[in-house]
Amino acid sequence: MSLNLNIKQVKGNLQRLFDKNLTDLVRGLRNNKDNEASYIAQCIEEIKQELRIDNISVKCNAVAKLTYIQMCGYDISWAGFNVIEVMSSNKFTCKRVGYLAASQSFHPGTDLLMLTTNMIRKDLSSTNQYDAGVALSGLSCFISPDLSRDLANDIMTLMSSTKPYLRMKAVLMMYKVFLNHPEALRPAFPKLKEKLEDPDPGVQSAAVNVICELARKNPKNYLSLAPIFFKLMTTSTNNWMLIKIIKLFGALTPIEPRLGKKLIEPLTNLIHSTSAMSLLYECINTVIAVLISISSGMPNHIASIQLCVQKLRILIEDSDQNLKYLGLLAMSKILKTHPKSVQAHKDLILACLDDKDESIRLRALDLLYGMVSKKNLMEIVNKLLGHLERAEGSVYRDELLLKVIEICSQESYQHVTNFEWYLTVLVELIQLEAGSKHGSVIADQLLDVTIRVETVRKFSVNEMVNLINSFPCSSQTSTMYEVLYAAAWIVGEFTDQLEVPMETIKLFLQERTIPGHIQAVFVQNSIKILVHIIETSIQNGNIHDIKEAADIMEKNIQHFLSSGDIEVQERASATQMIVETVKSLLGNEIVSIKPVTNQDLLNDLNDHENGNDSATLTATVENSLPPGLVEIVADLKLLYEGELLPVAPKAQRKVQLPNGLNLDEWINGPPSESSSDEEEEDSKDGLFVSTSERNNERGSRKDSFEPTPEELEKIKEARKMLQAHNPNYLKSSPSSSRGNGEMKDYDNIDEIPIAELSLDVQLKVHSKTKRSDKYLEESRKAQRKEKKEEKSSKKSKKKSKKSKKHQVSESESEDEAHPVHLVNTMSELPEGATLSDNDDKNELDPNDPHRALDINLDIDDGFYGPSASSNNAASKTKSTIKNTIINDSNEVVKTKDKSRRKKKESEPNLLLEGELNENKKDKKKHKRKKETDDDMNLLDVTPSQMNEQKVKKSKKKSAKDDKDEDEKREKDKSKKHKKSSSASSKKRSEYEEAF
Repeated sequence: MSLNLNIKQVKGNLQRLFDKNLTDLVRGLRNNKDNEASYIAQCIEEIKQELRIDNISVKCNAVAKLTYIQMCGYDISWAGFNVIEVMSSNKFTCKRVGYLAASQSFHPGTDLLMLTTNMIRKDLSSTNQYDAGVALSGLSCFISPDLSRDLANDIMTLMSSTKPYLRMKAVLMMYKVFLNHPEALRPAFPKLKEKLEDPDPGVQSAAVNVICELARKNPKNYLSLAPIFFKLMTTSTNNWMLIKIIKLFGALTPIEPRLGKKLIEPLTNLIHSTSAMSLLYECINTVIAVLISISSGMPNHIASIQLCVQKLRILIEDSDQNLKYLGLLAMSKILKTHPKSVQAHKDLILACLDDKDESIRLRALDLLYGMVSKKNLMEIVNKLLGHLERAEGSVYRDELLLKVIEICSQESYQHVTNFEWYLTVLVELIQLEAGSKHGSVIADQLLDVTIRVETVRKFSVNEMVNLINSFPCSSQTSTMYEVLYAAAWIVGEFTDQLEVPMETIKLFLQERTIPGHIQAVFVQNSIKILVHIIETSIQNGNIHDIKEAADIMEKNIQHFLSSGDIEVQERASATQMIVETVKSLLGNEIVSIKPVTNQDLLNDLNDHENGNDSATLTATVENSLPPGLVEIVADLKLLYEGELLPVAPKAQRKVQLPNGLNLDEWINGPPSESSSDEEEEDSKDGLFVSTSERNNERGSRKDSFEPTPEELEKIKEARKMLQAHNPNYLKSSPSSSRGNGEMKDYDNIDEIPIAELSLDVQLKVHSKTKRSDKYLEESRKAQRKEKKEEKSSKKSKKKSKKSKKHQVSESESEDEAHPVHLVNTMSELPEGATLSDNDDKNELDPNDPHRALDINLDIDDGFYGPSASSNNAASKTKSTIKNTIINDSNEVVKTKDKSRRKKKESEPNLLLEGELNENKKDKKKHKRKKETDDDMNLLDVTPSQMNEQKVKKSKKKSAKDDKDEDEKREKDKSKKHKKSSSASSKKRSEYEEAF
């Protein structure tokens, strides 16, 4: 029998020699790239056969192959039981494979995890540190709330292990436990705090990492650890741990500003001494955060800022693109609080715009956004426009265009002093970026500036007319067409600023390939221009202009009537009806108007002397016009009267719904299904062609006209004639052929003679200067003039304290130039609504695990339960009251008063435990605050000072103890005296009763 078993075992071992291992699987996958799926399916069948064998080594090999197959993207969830079986092996090599497979295939929602609790607990308590280590590593990948609750105590026990390897892994594992089971944070916090002072640097670094991650969302709970972290920061040489600690201090400083004052010196020392760029960057970031929080309490913080800016300049000038990006990022943080320190490095930021890396260019643009002032706005925008001309990449060019607009329009055009310059810049952006996707943004700016700045409207209207005239229209779809929408609306809305309204009507009704909604705006605003022409003609007595404008409108509106856009058709039809009505009312009245005689001239001269010329002339013209035309013009004018103000950004959401209005209710009843089917059939019959008709059309197309050879020859000759007369077509001529023959005779290319071209039209070379440059030159001249005046005024002034103060105030005001135009910041809102910025509130993520970890770690567990001490005290006072025997009348009154006082003090403790707890809360808060204050003061104490303080405390303690002993002796004497007096009074009372 035993022989048969041995034979079977040998046979099984021989078969295992031919099983595929992980190396064979990888080699087979590389050899079967074309049919990978079929090969893996075959391997999975083999693995399933191996998993049925009782040998644990075979199962371990199969699970290792399954792990690799899972890495390739195939599901192995069906082998969960086999993975757990390999995890429970006593061999470390098998156990490691099992935990690796579990870490990849298991997740917190896996149902099989409930089977692993006792097995993992057994591994955690193993004497072999590597078994516990591999269990901790695997558990971190699939730990669930249930596993966290059940294994928290076991992992906490490992935090006190004698082996640093296990302590480090246990400390790191506790972070995952805290996220899944926040209740474990309070009991584990004291041990975690101890690990900050662990002798092993790996354990110490792990504890720092865990606490820093916990404090990332809830820093106020870890303020009490500031002295320990301060000690680590000043003694540790581990750069990565220093980075974590400095990050934590950056989060703690806004909560405790006093901490920032103590951090400035060690941080500046690190900035001076460290050569690690990562640590330097974090130190600068924390210094910025510290100075922001304590800017009012630090008198010499400017030196620290200058140091940070100088170090950041070194980072930006570095050849490493990552360091350059980080330097620009940190510079943007300094810019928010100390813009003048960053503005001194404007040349460096502008040089970054020519960098090859697009992300660095975009970061430099963000910096320029904050560096702008009223004095340097024109110069910065001028350089950005020059950079836009030579920039490459449509995405970057669009971002650059958008940044130019954001720089100028920030804070309601705070830095723009001349809006004529800004409108010119917008027009130049349109010309530079005809295919940009930000056409709607430029259109909004044109509308906003023209509406808000009243003094610039005439300039804007004329610019928009020139823009419409010169805009290149093509069949390509682009959002830049939206600027035509804005230009047409501006010209139509402010027609009183037009110089040549008659030419503008022709320009508006010109046939061009633009989107339909923009054509509709052109047609609509042409009516506004017509009304303006009629009104001015009535005032000036020039009736011929009305007839001319009506003829132009009637002639040019025809092609809009056949537009494919229904909106354009409707507006063109309405415009045509208005024009026909005006012409029909005019009729032949122009001919019937009396010519102006000498008597009329004398009457007009007398009216002019009396100051009544325009009224008389208008009255004569209106009398000569039919009354219907005057009424129509007056009605049309009323349609476009009134000034439009910008609508506030949040006005729509502030509109209140009228009472009784239900937006979810049907206005009309929902259509029935039968009617919708009939409509679909009718629409199909009217719109679409049947298949038979389509086939007939295809057949007719095949029977197309085929030219004869003679006709083909004529077509060729006609084509040659067209090519000969086409100046854009390169033609072959006998002279060119001879020239080609002569080219062969020249051995050197430099010997070829240069041909002279005789051109009838002179070439025009456009200058590189832009129209916006003249405004920049004017501002520079004004600045030079101001500087000269300042120098002359400084020479005349005496050097005194008053003059110095005056000069400081002048230098502060020098940075701001005086605006040429005023901006109207009014915006329309619904009645009774006010503009507020708190409408959009960022809601916290409800699934954030750090929200549950916002726990005050300084409060004991007994704080939350009822206090038993108050109840005991109350019961004691009651018993003493009951046991006291009162004999003397004076003593009775005193004891009654005392008992009342005691009842008043004790009864609230028995009835209102909440108030007692609140009082204890206040006491504990005061105590914690005192402890944190003491911890803050400890940061500045030297060892010698600490020894002196200890000696003082011991002296105070001994003096206090002597005082307490004296008080006890006096109390004992008073008690003895009371006992003797009570005994004598008792005897007296007995004697009186007997008597």
